[in-house]
Amino acid sequence: MAILVCGGAGYIGSHTNKELNVRGYETVVFDNLVYGHREAVKWGEFVHGDLANIEDIEKAFEGRRIDAVIHFAAFAYVGESVKEPEKYYFNNVSNTLNLLSVMRKHGCDKIIFSSTCATYGEPEKTPITEDMPQNPINPYGATMLMVERILKDYRAAYGINFAVLRYFNAAGCDPEGEIGESHTPETHIIPLVLDAASGKREDIKVFGTDFPTHDGSCIRDYIHVTDLADAHIKALEYLNCGGESDFFNLGNAKGTSVLEVVDAVKRVTGKSFKVTLADRREGDPAILVGSAEKAAEILGWVPQYGDIDTIVSHAWNWHENAEY
Repeated sequence: MAILVCGGAGYIGSHTNKELNVRGYETVVFDNLVYGHREAVKWGEFVHGDLANIEDIEKAFEGRRIDAVIHFAAFAYVGESVKEPEKYYFNNVSNTLNLLSVMRKHGCDKIIFSSTCATYGEPEKTPITEDMPQNPINPYGATMLMVERILKDYRAAYGINFAVLRYFNAAGCDPEGEIGESHTPETHIIPLVLDAASGKREDIKVFGTDFPTHDGSCIRDYIHVTDLADAHIKALEYLNCGGESDFFNLGNAKGTSVLEVVDAVKRVTGKSFKVTLADRREGDPAILVGSAEKAAEILGWVPQYGDIDTIVSHAWNWHENAEY
């Protein structure tokens, strides 16, 4: 039996693929390499294909016993989703329907879906819990919420069991430095600050210094990518043991401000660099922090790399020796 990792050449998908193989799982990585990196697939079997093409998905299933699917193949740039919503509805929603159709045909009845805190929109309070209203404020969040609803309907009608993982700011890199984080374009704060530290950027811009937080910059919940990988595997094991389909937030239940991230990079790298203070970006909440109590209670998931200096240190190690 094998686990199909859709989007397994991407950032979180590749780390999950590694952890699955380390723990003895057989994997098949399915990726169109639009955003993923072939060099990141160092474990398991690779199948080049696109979820937009049902024949490509069939290739991944044919001749193999796929026991479960872990789905990372969504587009996730918020700003782009506002400008090009059609792209997001086709890829995130329509392509997921293609995947579910082939799963049904081949009798695969378990899926772990990599969702997002963006389904909540502007939270009423923090930390965010799973029972809070979901009111996405951009097409990216809307498409991910739509997939969540599709999974509920497919569970009721066709018996496909699911675990939906909603998480916050993925950060850091593989502690062993074998794989890492490389996006084009790069929008994540830690690699952007590391670029400033290494001289690849002339400065790092901090958007907003007048938020109602302790230092005026916005606060986010950073979760180490290896901890996220562990959560996906725990969700898989939960379903394998007959667990009920459910939704889980993944967070550290504590936040780190943007200025604290900048300070952590300075400490870890020993580098100084220019920090430019800029106005807030429209729609940026002051604080986004998630509660992971449910994931701890039901999945037994507890982050192991919660310290921001550790997260930055692993990212810096990869950043300085990146292969892709």
